[in-house]
Amino acid sequence: MGEAADRPIRLWLTAGAVNGFIAVAMGAFAAHGLKDSLSPEALDWVRTASNFQMWHGLALLGIAVLPAASADVGLRIAAWSFLAGCLMFSGSLYLLALSGWRGLALVTPLGGLAFLIGWAALAYHGLTRRR
Repeated sequence: MGEAADRPIRLWLTAGAVNGFIAVAMGAFAAHGLKDSLSPEALDWVRTASNFQMWHGLALLGIAVLPAASADVGLRIAAWSFLAGCLMFSGSLYLLALSGWRGLALVTPLGGLAFLIGWAALAYHGLTRRR
């Protein structure tokens, strides 16, 4: 495989690993370091954000190891959507929980929509994949 073909694989492997790292770090930080300073509602936001970020980080790792990761448009859409969802959905919930600022509250559902688009694109890849 050439370097150009390896680039998307490295990108999605790195994106998945970074999202997994952040998900674990934020979940642990909130559960242990912030449990006395955040409201139960804010802790739940961090828990939700961390959970969604971890699942979609794992999905990115799965895409990275698929043979068609560098060529298939459905997989590229899925991966970019999962990454966008992690940034918008989890990022806005982390910001809300840690700062109380609701300025990005409208971004959260867009992140959820990005997750749905990613799963639909992955399903499309599965349905249209050739042997």
